[in-house]
Amino acid sequence: MSDQTPGDLIARSNRLGADARNTNYAGGNTSAKGTATDPVTSEPTELLWVKGSGGDLGTLTEAGLAVLRLDRLRSLVAVYPGVEREDEMVAAFDYCLHGKGGAAPSIDTAMHGLVDAAHIDHLHPDSGIALATAADGEALTKECFGDKVTWVDWRRPGFQLGLDIAEVKRNNPQAIGVILGGHGITAWGDTSDECERNSLEIIRTAEQFLASHGKAEPFGAVVPGFEALPESERRARAAALAPVVRGLASTDAPQLGHFDDSDVVLEFLSREKLQPLAELGTSCPDHFLRTKVRPLVVDLPGTAPLEDVVTRLKELHVAYREEYAAYYDRHATPESPAMRGADPAIVLVPGVGMFSFGKDKQTARVAGEFYVNAINVMRGAEAVSTYAPIAESEKFRIEYWSLEEAKLQRMPKPKPLAGRVALVTGAGSGIGKAIAERLGAEGACVVVADLNADGARAVAEGIGTTDRAISVVADVTDADAVQAAVDAAALAFGGVDLVVNNAGLSISKPLLETTEKDWDLQHDVMAKGSFLVSRAVAKTMVEQGMGGDIVYISSKNSVFAGPNNVAYGAAKADQAHQVRLLAAELGEHGIRVNGVNPDGVVRGSGIFAQGWGAQRAAVYGVEEKDLGAFYAQRTLLKREVLPEHVANAVFALTGGDLTHTTGLHVPVDAGVAAGFLR
Repeated sequence: MSDQTPGDLIARSNRLGADARNTNYAGGNTSAKGTATDPVTSEPTELLWVKGSGGDLGTLTEAGLAVLRLDRLRSLVAVYPGVEREDEMVAAFDYCLHGKGGAAPSIDTAMHGLVDAAHIDHLHPDSGIALATAADGEALTKECFGDKVTWVDWRRPGFQLGLDIAEVKRNNPQAIGVILGGHGITAWGDTSDECERNSLEIIRTAEQFLASHGKAEPFGAVVPGFEALPESERRARAAALAPVVRGLASTDAPQLGHFDDSDVVLEFLSREKLQPLAELGTSCPDHFLRTKVRPLVVDLPGTAPLEDVVTRLKELHVAYREEYAAYYDRHATPESPAMRGADPAIVLVPGVGMFSFGKDKQTARVAGEFYVNAINVMRGAEAVSTYAPIAESEKFRIEYWSLEEAKLQRMPKPKPLAGRVALVTGAGSGIGKAIAERLGAEGACVVVADLNADGARAVAEGIGTTDRAISVVADVTDADAVQAAVDAAALAFGGVDLVVNNAGLSISKPLLETTEKDWDLQHDVMAKGSFLVSRAVAKTMVEQGMGGDIVYISSKNSVFAGPNNVAYGAAKADQAHQVRLLAAELGEHGIRVNGVNPDGVVRGSGIFAQGWGAQRAAVYGVEEKDLGAFYAQRTLLKREVLPEHVANAVFALTGGDLTHTTGLHVPVDAGVAAGFLR
């Protein structure tokens, strides 16, 4: 029994989880046994601290630990009803909790409690799983470790597996851990440091064994034409394919995408064993729960014409859905949850890379990371043996496990814009910044586009990590720059669902002082720029087949003849009519086009800060500092319009309540009668 604190367990977990060679994201669990004072009896009580359900070892905190009484946990052995009813034991863990118990206990709790060791690590290293999925894995484990590490045949995680490992440890006092067939490793120690050393010894020894005993080309020879395309060509093709692939992967439910063209992926896609190995699917439960039973693999070379790849993708997608439904029908029982969706989570395109999908960007990215783990596992197993994952029936039992279904049902309700990708132009400051932040807060992934790279980057970082937002430098007057921004959205998130044409500027002059340059600049940015952005994103939205939203930030000046702003007002009127024209044209694709007409936004506005405020103040004969109050007093509500008010209108149009509204202009002007729409 250890007297070390949960802090030692957390530190060990974080170190192990920080190295991808040791375990995958959110994979595995760690534990420590020790004593604490029972607050009721004031007596010392034997406890188990173990990573709870969900969470990640690399970022584990004390709140992520489940805390259970060992005496009660061990007493469950006497009432265990057998492997056919072992799922009932998970509910029994709740009766073993100490105090409030911390996090929800995971299915692996029994292993940590029943194995007679003070500290235990259960991990999913690629090297360990490679041995665990080799056709002769038991013999290879003996060859690699002697009697220091033993073999345990595949068994679905649960109470019986805990009993099995406990017996193996009792019968092998010399062992420091086990290889779990088809699954991963478990190691133990009397101290936290010893347990960590033993885990690392198993992982590194397996790595060295595979490197020294493995053949040079475990995936076979390169298939001519399937080599990786040059980087610029590869990424351009990926950007073009991403919306198509995302649309297919979203047939049953909207998905976000992630793209990976790392060397490990491209090498696998170029080899002769790609198809047969991909067909076998992944093995470790953590892997296939996120990647599905197998990927969709395009069977054309990277050099094939793009239109041929698109046609083949659609054919293969139909076949994939039929095969997945057949897989479900082969193994489902009357007690099985309903089929969750027949679309692939992983799509492999030779010469280009891997597209992975999930309900949010992090899930999509992690699915891709897990398939990279699977590639590493297949390479290791094929290097020393033959890759032999667990049976398809076992995969189904885990994918449609009632306990897994219960975990999914506990997930919080998604935010209104979850699963959507928003591109906001002119988002580095002012109104665009407020819109980007609001859309991000409502669950969208946001592409923050602006001429000012530093401003765009700051806004994106304020919204969150690159799983939430990215920044791009975009000149909306340049068609190539606009397409580059849309391509960046496709590579980062899979496509675009919502665009806000906000980029703008204004020069306040009377007609006789307005130069041709003044006119061209404002029309280039707002009229032409909105056209270029809408054209590029509409193409993406049509290819996705998921509908979409285009929102124009126009102005009350699009309908109100304000003084000394002929170029600005005319450009805004152009934007306003684009809304009507595009709403009429794009409706058949489920794309809604609407506008927002703000009054002058002074505070927080990038346009006003760049001289427009001083110009307008001079027109109206007020101090620039009083311009916002002046605008407010001329409205019916006597209220100043701020950037967040415009952002509120954008969310109202796109947040899901106005699904049947298109071609509308929403005034955000606190009531300007002269700007009423007629």
